[in-house]
Amino acid sequence: GSPVGRVGLEGSPGGGRRVFSPAAEFREFSRRQLRDMERLFRQYDAGKDGFIDLMELKLMMEKLGAPQTHLGLKNMIKEVDEDLDSKLSFREFLLIFRKAAAGELQEDSGLHALARLSEIDVSTEGVKGAKNFFEAKAQAIHDASRFEEEIKAEQEEKKKQAEELKQRKAAFKELQSTFKQ
Repeated sequence: GSPVGRVGLEGSPGGGRRVFSPAAEFREFSRRQLRDMERLFRQYDAGKDGFIDLMELKLMMEKLGAPQTHLGLKNMIKEVDEDLDSKLSFREFLLIFRKAAAGELQEDSGLHALARLSEIDVSTEGVKGAKNFFEAKAQAIHDASRFEEEIKAEQEEKKKQAEELKQRKAAFKELQSTFKQ
């Protein structure tokens, strides 16, 4: 596939629409997450027109094991359809995951099911938002300082061993000199 962040799937070449850069606009996701989302989008964009329309979304939801009613599908599209063309562009598709990560999707909505069942881990530092983010950060700081402590301990141990070796050599030299007399 194309590397994420260069040119998105928005509009046709020379169509005069601005170039969409997923990596620039959706900074909360890693390049790997964006690549996974792009792969998923392309997988269900059966018409290969850069959009997921109602029928493609219907098929996607069936494959994900959460079939939707016609109205349900229309509502899913409506929730992120910014240009009101009744289909999902790649950018609008990414909005689903942004909303999922921010906890803005209703538990019983089709979009919530799509985000959950797509198996794309949308955790921007461990889902459930800020609380987990700070817990993860605290854990990382703890791990880092533990790591530093281990390195310091190793360095201290090496110093001690080097010191002991020096003392043994000195003692050995002293012992040698007593024999030479």
